[in-house]
Amino acid sequence: MTGCVLGGLGHRPFGEVLRWVAIAMFAILAARRRTLTPWIFVAMIAGAELGFDAPHFAVHLRVFSDIFLRLIKTIVAPLIFAMLVTGIAGHADLKSVGRMGIKSLVYFEVLTTLALVIGLVAINLTKAGVGLVVPADIAANQSLTGVAPTHWDEFLLRIFPENIAKSVAEGQVLQVAVFAVLFGIALAGLSQARRAPVLNLCESLGEVMFKFTNIVMYFAPIGVGGAMAYTVGNMGLGVLVNLGKLLLTFYGALTAFALLVLLPVALIARVPIRRFLKVVADPATIAFATANSEAALPRAMEAMEALGVPRRIVAFVIPAGYSFNLDGSTLYLALASIFVAQAAGRHMSWGEQLLMMVTLMLTSKGVAGVSRASLVVLLGTLATFHLPTEPVFVILGIDALMDMARTMINVVGNCLASVVIAQWEGQFGVEAPSPAVIEGMAE
Repeated sequence: MTGCVLGGLGHRPFGEVLRWVAIAMFAILAARRRTLTPWIFVAMIAGAELGFDAPHFAVHLRVFSDIFLRLIKTIVAPLIFAMLVTGIAGHADLKSVGRMGIKSLVYFEVLTTLALVIGLVAINLTKAGVGLVVPADIAANQSLTGVAPTHWDEFLLRIFPENIAKSVAEGQVLQVAVFAVLFGIALAGLSQARRAPVLNLCESLGEVMFKFTNIVMYFAPIGVGGAMAYTVGNMGLGVLVNLGKLLLTFYGALTAFALLVLLPVALIARVPIRRFLKVVADPATIAFATANSEAALPRAMEAMEALGVPRRIVAFVIPAGYSFNLDGSTLYLALASIFVAQAAGRHMSWGEQLLMMVTLMLTSKGVAGVSRASLVVLLGTLATFHLPTEPVFVILGIDALMDMARTMINVVGNCLASVVIAQWEGQFGVEAPSPAVIEGMAE
């Protein structure tokens, strides 16, 4: 009897030791990889374990997640400004390509809107964020900042900035986006000689901010670990149930988008589906493994030309799609933003949710190529609607699994777009691919 009692008393400490040994082994394995994804997983698990074992200490680790959040917030405005201006003014040659450009933009926006709708419907059906309660003190602080306007005239007025510096300082990402769109249109109207210096500056600014993001992401494991420790210490392990529901919701929504949107589009456009799937498998696999759609760009362009899309259409549609056709990323942003609102206990009307989707549609342009850049857009949008940011750090723990899938959908969607536009123009299969392309696809 005594042995059984002693064994029972010693069971939990022994279990804790085993769990920490397992975490240490995962850390050793992560050290052999040069990517941040394994470290984020390790930090998430270690933070959850620390929050479970020492909740009173773990709640003080929130400072690390706050530091990470502040660094991310400094990126939002300049990155969105640079990407929108570059995406609009950088494609000023739409005037010369005319019909193809208009068709491409219409196609991109229709597909992006459908992705947002599917994501919005999915998260409202599963309610994955319900039950992930934000602590009362945080919810109270967030509620004091106000909410997004509900009357149409207030919303319309709030869209337009009165002072761009004020908009940046207050985190009004929609105002920054509107200013960037107007600035990009004005810039596109200038001659090439006058446009080039400013466009080069914006392109360089965008590259710098992506590098800035990469530097800040080195702090991500610490920020995620601190956020997970704080969250579990404050709310318990029940948070992991919500994460599982969110992940299943996301993959289910992506599957629905592929079957209900991409497949019918391919059938309507008379895309040779078997050949398309065969040639797109390689770039899609690269995108899934690296969670970086730019890594798959060369192979994707090569594959579409080998399929029968003329080079001039491939060279226009796929790069433009990287700015305007972010199906996987926009679906993810729709899910994540409403997940945060549900976790905060904030009831958002359908009008408010659609308003948030419009904001995401504007601010998500141009960030598909960089891993986890959607986090920047998400945090900026949440700030606009005065939603708490703590649930975002919980999402970040499984973001790597979501990032791979959404990046793959981005690449597949852009490849399909090039075939659809080629069919629309009556140019699919007209030109034979170059020998270099055929040789490259044969390797």
